[in-house]
Amino acid sequence: MLEEVERWLARRSWSVSDRPLDRVLAAKRGTTVSVVLPALNEEATVGDIVSVIRRELMTESVPLVDELVVIDSGSTDRTAEVAAAAGARVVARDAILPRIPAVPGKGEVLWRSLMVTSGDVVCFVDADLRDFSADFVTGIVGPLLTDPDVDFVKAMYDRPFGDTPGQGGRVTELVARPLLNLHWPQLAGFVQPLGGEYAARRSLLERLPFPVGYGVELGLLVDALHTVGLDALAQVDVGVRKHRHQDGQALGRMAAAIYRTAQLRLSRGHLVRPRLTQFERGERGFEPRTYAVDTEERPPIAEVAEYAHRRVA
Repeated sequence: MLEEVERWLARRSWSVSDRPLDRVLAAKRGTTVSVVLPALNEEATVGDIVSVIRRELMTESVPLVDELVVIDSGSTDRTAEVAAAAGARVVARDAILPRIPAVPGKGEVLWRSLMVTSGDVVCFVDADLRDFSADFVTGIVGPLLTDPDVDFVKAMYDRPFGDTPGQGGRVTELVARPLLNLHWPQLAGFVQPLGGEYAARRSLLERLPFPVGYGVELGLLVDALHTVGLDALAQVDVGVRKHRHQDGQALGRMAAAIYRTAQLRLSRGHLVRPRLTQFERGERGFEPRTYAVDTEERPPIAEVAEYAHRRVA
C-alpha cells in the first residue's frame, strides 16, 4: 500500500461513533441535506428505510435531513405506494428531464435525482437494505458537516452472505478491488468502493459525469479523486449491511459494466466491443445469451440547461 494511502487511512477513515449525533447537528447550521433512495421493485424494504429516516432524522428535535426522495425507476410492484405511505416524496424517473429519454440503470436514476433535490449535501442510500439503521445516514453525512475539507464520503461495513460473515461483495473483491489497486492505487484504502451508501457535496456532484448503470459507484469514486484529490475523500464504518443478493449471472453483468467504466477512464480513445456473452443450459445444451454493457454516461448536471435554469430561478 502506498504511504500516502496509509496516511489517508489514519486521517480519513472513521467510525460512526466518532461523531455523535449532537455534534453533527451542531455543525449543520445552514447546510441542507437531501437523502435519495433509488428504487426498483423494493416494496419489501423501502418503507422501513423511509420510516427510520423520518422517525430518527427528520423531527423537530433531530432536523438532520431536510428532504427524503425516492426515485422510482419503473417499479411493477407497490414500491412507490409504500414509500409514499411511509413519508417519502416519490418521483418517477421518467418524469425528470423528459427532454432526455431515460435509459435503464442505477446511475441514470442518481444523475436525474440531482434535478429534483436541493440539498447542499446529497446522500444516496440503496433501497434494498434490511435491518436499516439511521447510522448509515449520520455516519456519511457527519464528516461533510464537521470538516469543510471533505467532499465525498463512502460508508464501509461488514457484508454477510446469508449466514456467512464477510463473504458479501463478490464483485468488489473479484473486479473492483483489483482494478483500483492496479490502476488507481490511491483508492486502495476504500473498504467498500462499490457500496451504494455515500454522500457528497452537491458542488462536487454537479461537476462529475455519471455512468448510467452499475459502473456509477466506481466511476464517481475515480472521478472524485481526479477532481478534488484523495484528502477530500473519506469513509466511515457504519456496522453491518444486509441486503438482497443477486445471482451469478447478474453479478457477471455488473462486473462487465464496472470493468467498462474503468476502461473508459483509463483510455477513452481505445474502444473495445461493449458486449458480454453468458451461457444458459437449454434444450440443445449451453446456449449463449449476449447483453449490452452499459457505456453511456450523463454529463455533469451543471451542463444541463434545465438545471442551470433551476439554480437561477
